Amino acid sequence: MAKPSVSREAFRGLFAFYAAKAHHDHNGVAEGRLLKLFASSEHIPDGLLELWSSRTELIGPEAVGNIMAPLTHQILDGGAQYNHASDFLHRLLRELDRDLH
Repeated sequence: MAKPSVSREAFRGLFAFYAAKAHHDHNGVAEGRLLKLFASSEHIPDGLLELWSSRTELIGPEAVGNIMAPLTHQILDGGAQYNHASDFLHRLLRELDRDLH
């Protein structure tokens, strides 16, 4: 199996970054949600990470950022909750697929 161009650690870093921001902003609820996703991202299936990698290469970093930022902010403001990082990644993939078509 080919190594995904977006590593598990890089994807985990997304949750760590936003959790640190939530901590700085004294938003313990959002921080807790993001830390839960950070911990569960260790168990994202490799196939899902490979799919994520291929989609992000097709659409480009700017478009990915435009899709990812609002979804991440929904977690911060309580508008969305995910039980596992894979759930969040599936949501991102659906949004990326819409943007590709």
